[in-house]
Amino acid sequence: MPLILPVKDKFPVIGSGCFIADNATIVGDVTIGSQCSVWFNAVIRGDVNSIIIGDQTNIQDGVVVHCTYQKAATVIGHHVSVGHNAIIHGCTLHNYILVGMGAIVMDHAVVEDFCIIAAGAVVLEKTICESGFIYAGTPAKKVKAVSAEQLQMLKQLPLNYNLYSSWFTDL
Repeated sequence: MPLILPVKDKFPVIGSGCFIADNATIVGDVTIGSQCSVWFNAVIRGDVNSIIIGDQTNIQDGVVVHCTYQKAATVIGHHVSVGHNAIIHGCTLHNYILVGMGAIVMDHAVVEDFCIIAAGAVVLEKTICESGFIYAGTPAKKVKAVSAEQLQMLKQLPLNYNLYSSWFTDL
């Protein structure tokens, strides 16, 4: 069973049709939309501030989503894919975004719609990632526009994760 706990009388709220892996942890002031998936060893810790996650978003294996006490909540939009072992901390991710494996997005950063944050990239505090671009490196910099093929991938990937999660919920 996943570890789903209140913190200081704030209980996680999880929308309909979500898959939460057996060893995922979700605590505190967390709201998760419908048809989301939270994968193995992921931690969503709304203990010091709020975390809001939109619909059809997938939080993949080993991801940590957190925030900063009294300073930076975390907001993740709809149709977002957060890759394995990424860290999302006190920032805002808009819609149709891919955060690559092992990437880090820091406090008060904003990632606009249809962005790709490359694997291993570090998006520093207060960075604005402009819609429709790929950001890579440490610190993350705009490297090129999202291609038509990549745009289609950003739309398809959340649907793929709905399919993958069905393999576990239909047992």
